[in-house]
Amino acid sequence: MDLNRKIIVIDGPSASGKGTVASLVAAALGFNYLDSGALYRLTALYAQQQGVQWNDEEALAKLAQNLPAEFIGKTILLDGKDVSDAIRTEAIGMGASAVAGLPKVREALLQRQRDFLTEKGLVGDGRDMGSVIFPNAALKIFLTASARIRAERRAKQIGEPLNGVAFERILSDIETRDEADRKRPVAPLKQLPDAHLLDTSEMTIDEAVKKVLDWYAEI
Repeated sequence: MDLNRKIIVIDGPSASGKGTVASLVAAALGFNYLDSGALYRLTALYAQQQGVQWNDEEALAKLAQNLPAEFIGKTILLDGKDVSDAIRTEAIGMGASAVAGLPKVREALLQRQRDFLTEKGLVGDGRDMGSVIFPNAALKIFLTASARIRAERRAKQIGEPLNGVAFERILSDIETRDEADRKRPVAPLKQLPDAHLLDTSEMTIDEAVKKVLDWYAEI
């Protein structure tokens, strides 16, 4: 069996909703789901807990190689503790962006991500899933939305108002991370020539999921 035919990858910027769409597509198809961004967020959080700076490439790579992480359904454990919410903060998101730009960290996590692929199939989301992790995936998607729309979604998610200082900080963080992800020297965030563009600015989650499923059905 050509397992590449059972791989769907969804890349895109922070807070674009790619994780939600990817997990729902995986559930609909009975495939495994990989949130690659969580691995980088976990690395950033683990480094913070261990007193390792986010620019210490050698130390971070060692932490990434031995990351005591487990994925149990929607629950993410780090060293046996539920960190599902802790890794979703804006601060850890910025840390994830920082460590993701380090070649030795990316190398340490490369095989770990590929190991999620089994005969069940896989839907993975991240920033370099189609370019680096699974370049031969059957379906590649670049999922995005405007920065303001993504900031509004993030604010709703964490219970913040859609205006004011707190909202502007969320928007600024998203724009800063976008810039860092696009300009990083290793596996920068970009739409690949063979990836379908899915702009969800004016779409519901259900509409986005249906679009992905329709594209996969056409393969």
